[in-house]
Amino acid sequence: MKRIIIILLALAGMQLQAQDLPYFKKVVKELSSAKFQGRGYARDGANKAGKYLEKEFEKAGAEVTLQPFTININTFCGKADMWVDGRKLRTGVDFSMREYSPGVHGEFPVYHVDTLNFDGDRLLAELAKPENAGCLVCCDSWFTYKHRKVFSKLQKAGECANAGLLYTWEAPIKFFKAYGEKVVDKPIVWVTPEAIEDVKSVKLDVDSKFLSDYGLFNVIAKVEGRKHDACYVFTAHYDHLGNLGKKVYYPGANDNASGTAAIVTLAKHYALHQPEYDMYFVAFSGEDANLRGSTFFAEHPIVPLTQIKYLFNIDMIGDDNPALYCEVSDAGMSQFAEFKSVNAERHLFEKLDRGELAANSDHYPFAIRGVPCIFLENKEGSAFPHYHTPADNMRTVRLDSYEPLFRLVCGFIDRQN
Repeated sequence: MKRIIIILLALAGMQLQAQDLPYFKKVVKELSSAKFQGRGYARDGANKAGKYLEKEFEKAGAEVTLQPFTININTFCGKADMWVDGRKLRTGVDFSMREYSPGVHGEFPVYHVDTLNFDGDRLLAELAKPENAGCLVCCDSWFTYKHRKVFSKLQKAGECANAGLLYTWEAPIKFFKAYGEKVVDKPIVWVTPEAIEDVKSVKLDVDSKFLSDYGLFNVIAKVEGRKHDACYVFTAHYDHLGNLGKKVYYPGANDNASGTAAIVTLAKHYALHQPEYDMYFVAFSGEDANLRGSTFFAEHPIVPLTQIKYLFNIDMIGDDNPALYCEVSDAGMSQFAEFKSVNAERHLFEKLDRGELAANSDHYPFAIRGVPCIFLENKEGSAFPHYHTPADNMRTVRLDSYEPLFRLVCGFIDRQN
């Protein structure tokens, strides 16, 4: 009988840890709504979302502080229209702008690069001819990366007489902000191959606005534990891509309303059940602008980095892959076996698929500073193709991985205390 009671209590504890699924969904839905316009920078969507999170953490029972910082960032919140041979393309679907592109207005002939018989010097000579002056050079994006010494010249004023570049990218077209702290001389547009095939003329009407020293902030919530000499840290970025034009915004339900909602529910859980150690829940801004918020925090920590027992960075968990992707810092590898043990014993994910540590999310500034940390992401499921597109919304996001991830993290912490 005693054994049965212990098992029932354990099952009840697991249910308790997973009981916030409706609230998790509510937070994801709110953050990805039109109210916050993609949680970007030009229309203050990120900061509005940050104030919303401040209130949610406070309602959860956490003590909240805001950590301000500034960035420089290029934005596209005005006109964003494109026509090919008189046919209008869909903004954010058929084309998007490179984050470091200037605005562009006008109609241009298109020069299609011959990639099968490519010669860099011959291409530059061709583009120097008067009949090709003012053209947009069109080429496969991966091919331009492979021959970036040549194509980088086509981005600079005075190097060549072309007006700009069209880089083809297979659908769905992605939009990025990571390198938007600079603006190159000439416009660069990503466009699907089928939209630009054999096109002779392109018209563009795209506005850009460069924001200097634009103010953002990290939202830091604390739940006090019984001990204060060490802590656990949960992180997720709440900013996203914002707008591409006046009508298109990027909801970012999976990326990363899902991870942000998860740490809010974790804060609520630990506020109701006092933990052994202090818990910090940090919602970063500026992640999509090259990890700016997390880098600032790592450089100006509110708690010594040496006191962090483990940091959990949760990013894009709104998917349905039965496996969970992980990246682990060198300092965190000694405890990775514990993650795998908890996962196996509780039958949470089919496997923990560990990848190579990379500067792809907010764990990285901590990993390179010796903090034990893990990056948790559910990728390659049915929602994954929609990330960084306007289709990353409540219709495509999946909630399957939230509960097992919640139990994995809580189970790991229970083992440590």
